[in-house]
Amino acid sequence: MVFAGTSTKYLAEKICVSLNCPLGNMSVTRFADGEFEICFDESIRGKDVFLVQSTFPNADNLMELLLMVDAAKRASARTVNAVIPYYGWARQDRKSKPRVSIAAKLVADMLTVAGISRVITMDLHADQEQGFFNVPVDHLYASSVILPYIESLHLENIVIATPDVGGTKRANSYAKYFNCPLVICNKTRVKPNEVASIQIIGSVEDANVVIVDDLVDTAGSITKAADLMKACGARSVRACASHCVMSGVASERIEASSLVEMVFTDSIPYTHNCPKVKQLSVADIFAETIRRVENNESISSQYLI
Repeated sequence: MVFAGTSTKYLAEKICVSLNCPLGNMSVTRFADGEFEICFDESIRGKDVFLVQSTFPNADNLMELLLMVDAAKRASARTVNAVIPYYGWARQDRKSKPRVSIAAKLVADMLTVAGISRVITMDLHADQEQGFFNVPVDHLYASSVILPYIESLHLENIVIATPDVGGTKRANSYAKYFNCPLVICNKTRVKPNEVASIQIIGSVEDANVVIVDDLVDTAGSITKAADLMKACGARSVRACASHCVMSGVASERIEASSLVEMVFTDSIPYTHNCPKVKQLSVADIFAETIRRVENNESISSQYLI
């Protein structure tokens, strides 16, 4: 049985269409002070329950998922599977400076204590975050939909780029898939979400550049990288990222930049209007994974890279 949190119902509906099953009935009662209550409106006793909810800010989305898990556990579901297309708080995966929290681990602990049996997620900020959970984690990759899209563009002299050194592994996988050069952007920050400077390592002369990243928040890094590559002689620059965070003026930055297009998955809803932004659905990938988990089948054949 598949149920949806408030913020990810649009994706859960697509997943259910792909699975050819109805979306389960669940209600959320909200109180005047902002507190809310989760209730399953049908019996889930002895069922394998899949709860679809991305945990992007605000924190209500995470709290709603925690309450969904707790309610399902108390309603005697056989297994409670958290389907988290975008695992929020994942950027806080280590102590980057003294006296800070490791939010990605804390969220994993909260979900585990709430009673999850399994996590199905996509493109964690760092692969090793799977180890934060003490339950099985099925880690999917947006490359399953992004790579076919790039191939459909039939780009000549393609070059894969990463907007920062941290994304080198991901970008290198794309470069190997297309058997093409890899370009790395080295950036320095003055503070979070504000890039001080950026340099390109590699040549983009007369190339069709595809920048690859896991998420775009304020779009500062990716637009600066695109403008610099265009100034260095790139024929065209487009970008692909798994998660469409797109905070604040991100849409305006994308629109004003040298990017031809900005491609995301629909792990997070995009509510702004920017003609350069395109979303590819990952509903079929999650639906097929849910089906295979239910039937105890391998999911590794879904991975392109």
